[in-house]
Amino acid sequence: MSIRYEGIKASTGIAIGEVYLFNREEVIVDTKKITEDMVRHEKDRIIEAIDSYMTDLGNTSEANEAQINIANAHKELLQDPYFTDTINSKIEAELKNSELALNETINEMVEFMSQIDDEYLKERASDYKDIGYQLMYKLKGIKPKDLSIVKPGSIIISKELTPSDTSNMNKDNIAGFATDLGGKTSHTAIIAQTLDMPALVGMMDLSAKVAGGERAIIDGDQGFILIDPTDEEVNHYENKLKEQEEKRSRLASIKDQAAITTDDHHVEVSANIGNIEDLEVAIANGCDGVGLFRTELLYMENDHFPTEEEQFEVYKQATEMLGEKPLIVRTLDIGGDKGLDYFDFPVEENPFLGYRAIRLCLDREDIFITQLRALIRASAFGNLQIMVPMIINIEEIKRTHELIDEIKKEFDDNGTAYNKDLQVGIMIETPASVIMADKLIKYVDFFSIGTNDLSQYTLAVDRGNELISDLYSNFNPAVLRSIKHVIDVSHDAGKWTGMCGQFASDTEATKLLLGLGLDEFSSASSKIAEIKDTIIKSSYKEEQEVSNKILDLETPEEVMQNLNI
Repeated sequence: MSIRYEGIKASTGIAIGEVYLFNREEVIVDTKKITEDMVRHEKDRIIEAIDSYMTDLGNTSEANEAQINIANAHKELLQDPYFTDTINSKIEAELKNSELALNETINEMVEFMSQIDDEYLKERASDYKDIGYQLMYKLKGIKPKDLSIVKPGSIIISKELTPSDTSNMNKDNIAGFATDLGGKTSHTAIIAQTLDMPALVGMMDLSAKVAGGERAIIDGDQGFILIDPTDEEVNHYENKLKEQEEKRSRLASIKDQAAITTDDHHVEVSANIGNIEDLEVAIANGCDGVGLFRTELLYMENDHFPTEEEQFEVYKQATEMLGEKPLIVRTLDIGGDKGLDYFDFPVEENPFLGYRAIRLCLDREDIFITQLRALIRASAFGNLQIMVPMIINIEEIKRTHELIDEIKKEFDDNGTAYNKDLQVGIMIETPASVIMADKLIKYVDFFSIGTNDLSQYTLAVDRGNELISDLYSNFNPAVLRSIKHVIDVSHDAGKWTGMCGQFASDTEATKLLLGLGLDEFSSASSKIAEIKDTIIKSSYKEEQEVSNKILDLETPEEVMQNLNI
């Protein structure tokens, strides 16, 4: 008889395979004190361990944006003077050996970060844990286990998977995975979604209840795993897996089709990207363009602010790759959850509401102008459009237009080519921009809704706080009414609204968003074909009627029940 364990859905899909129990190497930390003549040696050991791991990070295969973010996060933390100074202080002032100094420092950082009600900083706790493991292995001379050599069809079960573990997965041999720890926004969940691999997190103590080698089934759609399933259950899920493969085959055949409803309503299905490699994947998946190019990765991967020429070459290449299809480039959205090694951000109690995005850009116009010049020059090579994040008032977009106009005038004077019809839009991700949408639309060509922040700010719910995670929902009527209001305002002005937040990738919401009048879905590349498939099979008029009824509902639960979620 099978045993069923419930978990949190991190990535949908069905996986059937054999359990591979992934336990981390047990490390016993040396607690012996050292003498003063050993201080230099122990400090050198830490330096060597850090240098070795930095080399590993530089050699890591960085095939997608999520893995790049992980490597960058680890590099940033390793270069943080506070981190290394704390370790060295424990060695020098307290005469603790390098292993003990490292272990205590990591534990202190993890505990501190874990207690902060901020999603990004909680992710940093996971990063510190990961770094602690990697550096301790270096000090001990231990070669860590990795997931690159498991046999085909393996279902990984572990207490937790660090960013390094997931980055090193051989995705061809892994059917899915389930972890005791982790939440919807953890690195583990992000990697699973990027790899389009069924995954469950928050499984409590599942890893202690399996031995490895058992047959298992992950139902990532319903959120549970079956250990030792019956023959009947295996047959049932083999049929579902077959349906899943048939669906993938069908989606592959329609990925390049236009997303046109049965009653001839056309919708764009674009991609969110962070670099040229992401764009290659998006094009292969049939994108109608790019609805969000996150330019901050250009800055995070550098050891200096990228020059106009460095940026221009990237924007030009991306624009040319898409031809006539739109490339919507978000201007620098740094700060809040994203830092730079070469720029000192102020210490803020709430960085998500602080010195970030357009606020930083208008304060440091030298940085902003460099990017705008590169973007405007690149617009000569295709359909590049500029999108400004975190707008809350008219003055911000007016000043942005002034800077753009000044650059255009200079280019006109010196004969530099650019697209005279260059479009400029803004992200709608704050309650202020929703309320002022009817005024803001007069100054822009389009809106793009960033639901990740919009839902968080509208509901006053930290989506990374597990104590109140049940309150965070894109299906909350307040969020849906905000989305509808923004779309209607843009349409009344003869303009359009897209969505580049995570909600656009939620295929359970596709029909609802279609009915609300969304003009463009900008999603994860892996979801493009499925979104198109849903739209192609839908009637716009019918979905409008359904959506209008849903807007009258009072709770997220009622909304989801009506959508059969």
